[in-house]
Amino acid sequence: MSASRENKSRWVIRVGAAISFAILAGCGAEQSGQPLDDLSAQAIFERGERQIEQGNPDDAAFTFGEIERLYPYSEFAQRALIMQAFAYHRDEDYPNSRASAQRYLDFYPAEEDAAYAAYLLALSYYDQIDEVGRDQGLTFQALQSLRRVIEQYPDSEYARASVLKFDLAFDHLAAKEMEIGRYYLKRGNFVAAANRFRTVVEDFQTTTHTAEALHRLVECYLSLGLVEEAQTAGAILGYNYQSSEWYESSFALLTGAGLSADAAGDNWLASIYRQVLRGEWL
Repeated sequence: MSASRENKSRWVIRVGAAISFAILAGCGAEQSGQPLDDLSAQAIFERGERQIEQGNPDDAAFTFGEIERLYPYSEFAQRALIMQAFAYHRDEDYPNSRASAQRYLDFYPAEEDAAYAAYLLALSYYDQIDEVGRDQGLTFQALQSLRRVIEQYPDSEYARASVLKFDLAFDHLAAKEMEIGRYYLKRGNFVAAANRFRTVVEDFQTTTHTAEALHRLVECYLSLGLVEEAQTAGAILGYNYQSSEWYESSFALLTGAGLSADAAGDNWLASIYRQVLRGEWL
């Protein structure tokens, strides 16, 4: 074979390969743009997965919803519903994510993915928890939903994740009470401030804010002339948080007023001191 004929043959092969590739690519494009009504449940599901991978969760949510419409009693309809909840959440469309997750729980409460559906529902509240200064209604809803995951699916991986988020949300509520208490304290409204700090000590004592709340109570009660309450708050602070900066500050305030950090009198703090620290459950 001459060099000219050999080069021509190679050119024909390359052109043929290019045409074949173009045809295959065209088929792929046609398949990806094919109406959903013409596709199988599996093909629609796979398209939804690709849309999520490509960063189009809003399109994916619609696609997964079409499986339920076109193949309502198929296995893929069940899987698509939980994926729709996930896609909506990825798109930060929390109300629709919550609605899809709740529908899954309503229709398939005993299925393996029910725990994940409950977790997604809780996340639809938790991921909207905003700054401490905002309204905390969503925090309460997140806590309720997270508790449901923990109690109903205790052996699932989502229960373990929910425990961590529950603690963080609980701490968030305590932080809100502290912020309001500090606001009142700075303005000399000691009664209102003390009520907020008391809430933290009584209802949020497992959070990271308890030590400061006790110190702020010492400040408030000294300002109000409630000496025994101030001393008892200092005693509890010294018992549980003696190495903290808050105890040092409270100790300085009390000793500066000629007082000691000892439980005194018969008040709500003295009751906590007797029950929690001395074990006298009265």
